[in-house]
Order: sequence, then structure tokens, then C-alpha cells
Amino acid sequence: MHPLRWLCRGARLWLATLVLALCAGVVGLGLSGGRAEDAGLSTPPPAGGATTVFGPRDRHILTRPAANLPQRARLDFHVGQAVFERSWVPAPAEARATDGLGPLFNAEACSSCHPRNGRGDGPPAAGGRLARPGLVLQLHPADGEDSGETDRGDPVYGRQIQTAALPGLSPEARVVVVWESRAVALTDGTVVRLRAPRFAPADPAYGPLAPGMVAAPRQAPALIGLGLLDAVPAAAILAAADPLDADGDGISGRPNLVRGPEGGLRIGRFGWKAGAATLDQQIARAFRDDLGLSTPLLPEAAGDCTAAQPDCRAGPHGTGPDEAVEVGPDLFAAIAYAQAHGAVPGPDGPPSEEAARGRALFDDIGCAACHRPALATATHGVPAALAGQAIRPYTDLLLHDMGPGLADGARQGLATGQEWRTPPLWGLGAWRTLAPEAGLLHDGRARTITEAILWHGGEAAAARKTFRALPAADRAALLAFLDRL
Repeated sequence: MHPLRWLCRGARLWLATLVLALCAGVVGLGLSGGRAEDAGLSTPPPAGGATTVFGPRDRHILTRPAANLPQRARLDFHVGQAVFERSWVPAPAEARATDGLGPLFNAEACSSCHPRNGRGDGPPAAGGRLARPGLVLQLHPADGEDSGETDRGDPVYGRQIQTAALPGLSPEARVVVVWESRAVALTDGTVVRLRAPRFAPADPAYGPLAPGMVAAPRQAPALIGLGLLDAVPAAAILAAADPLDADGDGISGRPNLVRGPEGGLRIGRFGWKAGAATLDQQIARAFRDDLGLSTPLLPEAAGDCTAAQPDCRAGPHGTGPDEAVEVGPDLFAAIAYAQAHGAVPGPDGPPSEEAARGRALFDDIGCAACHRPALATATHGVPAALAGQAIRPYTDLLLHDMGPGLADGARQGLATGQEWRTPPLWGLGAWRTLAPEAGLLHDGRARTITEAILWHGGEAAAARKTFRALPAADRAALLAFLDRL
């Protein structure tokens, strides 16, 4: 479909759905950007509603089942978590349910990129070659190119640069990174040094990328509350959108519209640019692009191999127990169940007076305009443990223009190079305890929360300016609040 027709069709869908949302009164579904929903409460409701697990922030904090999951269902969760952690091997292998890796791939297990369901390794601090698979280079059209699909890749290299290959095949490229840095002075004289990575594929096996393609870095995020985000009604997401900034507050979030698993247009809600409509779609793409494995949703046996890579397409491919795909329906359902029903971590103790003050500052300086505290899941048509939950993910699941400092030049669906989906903040302190060196933002450039805030631009420029002017004690209070999430 011509991109202009796709955009017009998407606009009509968005407007129609928004009208339905407003008529249904979904604006009142607990979507306040401020503290009104917490009036009279000493502490806010649990972040994940009844799924929240409280306790020490140990190495298992992100691998626990939802607190409200019935005992009989916990075995299903642990089976799925075991599939997530298993290592896949090349075909043919005696254990056919675990073979089919590659022929081109970035990782050998889901947990290689998301250790203990946490955030993947970031870029090497000193520059040079990526050592582990927690960060990949996805391939997308550049701004100004065809934006009609979120899953379109390079005609030769496919959707992602694969840095590993089975014996007898060559990886597509190495990924190297160099750093640029600059100093930013806060109003009180504190100097913060920001760094920006520049990634590039080195020694490409098939020559340069096609004209108009961009190699966009993407660090693996922590996997928190995915089923709850999947269960938020589309109308609730649309109700928070303001693409023309009609209220004049400088915030103009809009949804990404993407092709869902069944082919129709859906609201994107997963991925750094909201390029996947459902959790199942996101998981299937990860199997295909990161591990080279076929699934019921994406059954192409060659994974991310293109027609321009005949050796890759002719390489060994596994078959699951059903003789059709490498990750059979039962295995896929198991891992999807576990990812949907993981617990959201709660704070490890009561809030300090400093953190409580930081929570008020979070709202007052404008952070909550995009990182909206409250959402609610649907009451029908979603898994029972996830239904009717008041949650606090600190996201609106919308695209926002974050300015040129974070722009990657890549177009994904409606998302431009400067637009990013608001990343959820729940569990921020928990996964930073697991991986304090992982880094923040889409490419791991920010070593601290302060650095991440200072990279905000575009719609967040006013909040960043206010943050820079805060006294040191107020900055510390805001950071203490974020560390408790």
C-alpha cells in the first residue's frame, strides 16, 4: 500500500476510535497525570495492582509469578520461564524441541539479552566491539522513506544485523561503537558529562546497507508487567493522546498504528517506538530476529535470512514436535504465559520523607505529563489475573517527540526518528539493582537517571529545564522517588 494511503487510513482509524473512546467516557478511567488518584492515601496503590510482589530486591525479583496467580497456574508460569532461560542449539539435535538456532542469530537464549528478565548489557564504556547480545542494531527505513510498515528491513540484511552464525556461515557484520561526549552544567554549578554512542556495522558480509536504511541501536529492556500493558484498553490509550496539543501544554503524544498479528491496523504498545501491537507479536519477532527461530505467528523457517542470502536460507533448520515450526505452539504459549504473568516488583520498604517529596516534584516539574502514573486494565477479554487492575506503570504508551539529541533517524510506522514511546518506569529501581551498569535510554548511553533526564528534549524540554534548575536537595529527592519504583 502506498505510504500516503496507509497514513490516511491510520488517521481515519485513530479519529474513529477516539470518538468512540470519548463517547464511552473512558477519559475517567483513572488516567490522571497528577496525584488526584492518590488523594487521602499515605502511599499510592501497588504498581502492578494485585500482581505486585513485595520483598527484597534480590536476583529473583523479576522472575517471580504474579502475586494473584492461582497456585495451580504457577507451574505453567515456571515452565514458561524455563523456556525463556533455555539455550537453543543448531539443528539437527536429539532434543528436537530445543534445536533450530540460526542460521544467523544474535543470542542463544531469550535470557541472554534479558538476564533474569532484566535489562540487557549496554554498549562498552570504552568504545569498541559489542561483547554480549543485550544490544542489537535493527534496520529501519530512514525518515522520509516508506513508513507504511513497522517490520520492514533491508533487502539484503533483513530486519536486524546478526552478529553470530552457525559453522560454515559468516555473521552479517560486527557492531562497533565510538563515543562523543559533552558537559552540561546545572544551575547550581554541578557539571554532568553526557555521552552519545555512534554505532555502525563493521566488515559487512554483503556490502553496505541499501540507500535509505538506518542501523538503529536498541537495548533489551527489562520485562516488567508486559501482560498488564497488553491488557490496557486501546480506548484508554487513545483518550490520553493529544497529537495537535489542543490543550496547549506542549505535550502532543500520539499512538503508533501498526499491523497486528492478524493483519489489521492496531495501536502499537511494545518496543522503543511502539512497533508491536501485542505481546505475542513482540515475542515472535524476538524469536525470529534474535535467535533465528520460527514460531506459529511467524513461521518462516529461515528467520531473518533474505533472498539475497542463499547460504543462510539453505542452512540447517529445526522442526518442533509438531513438525511445522521450531518453536511449537505449546512452547510459544508457555513463554508467552510467563511473560504475561510475571510479577511487578513493589518497593522494598515504606517511603522515606525524601522519596515522598520527590514524588510530588515528579508531578510538579512535568514528568507525569508523559510518564502518566495511572492506567487500568480491561475487565473482560483478558486473562483473569490481569483483569480489572489499577496499575501504575508511569507511561502513556504514546509516541512523543524527544528532540534531536535522542533522534536515531529511523522511521517505524508512524514514529519518526525523533519520536519514542514513553518507556514505563515501574521496576526502575529493581532492575537497576540487578544490572547497575546496564545504562538507560534506548541505546544505554545514560549511566545515571540524571543523565537520562538531561537527554530529554522536544516535548520534555521544559521538564528538563526545570530539573536543571532544582536545588541539589530537590534533585536528590526526585531521584530517591524514582529509585523506589
